[in-house]
Amino acid sequence: MKIEEIIVVEGKDDTKRIKEAVEADTIETNGSAINEETLRLIAHAQATRGVIVFTDPDYPGGKIRATIVERIPDVKHAFLRKDDAQSPKGGSLGIEHASPEIIREALKNVYTQRQAETSDIDRKFLDEWHLVGHADSGRYRELLGDVLGIGHTNGKQLLKRLRMFQLEKEDVDAAMTVILKELDEKDSLTAQRQEEENR
Repeated sequence: MKIEEIIVVEGKDDTKRIKEAVEADTIETNGSAINEETLRLIAHAQATRGVIVFTDPDYPGGKIRATIVERIPDVKHAFLRKDDAQSPKGGSLGIEHASPEIIREALKNVYTQRQAETSDIDRKFLDEWHLVGHADSGRYRELLGDVLGIGHTNGKQLLKRLRMFQLEKEDVDAAMTVILKELDEKDSLTAQRQEEENR
């Protein structure tokens, strides 16, 4: 699989893993301290071939993504689920831990940022689905980010990201219906197991 755009990653290990999965060129930000020279390089890459930002699914990765978007808003985005980027030893999260299949899948499902005004999603709608302002909101946001493939966010970022990728209420409704059904099934199984253990 050949990727036309240049992929922006955080470091050498990410580049190595990307090249095991696809034929592509990369730009490395060398961690979250992304400098002016790198931003100019990304801007040039966007103007000539296009860019896919593919950072780790953690806070520093989100910070790098936000810095790039602020400067070059029309880049494309690829995301990994935290579970797919987990080190086998635990603790560390990163693209370098993802399988080539998972990387190819993420690069097939890239998002392009568009004008936010087209989305009908507001904070009240997110509150109704318990995605903000509730004890279980963090868990729901993480699951929603995985189902929609838009990465993990806090409440404020979620609204921005859903609008940024022109996702509509019906997209969130469909995803949350699947999530709640799966959680119900999981809870039923857990209760059943506990019942059997108590006998």
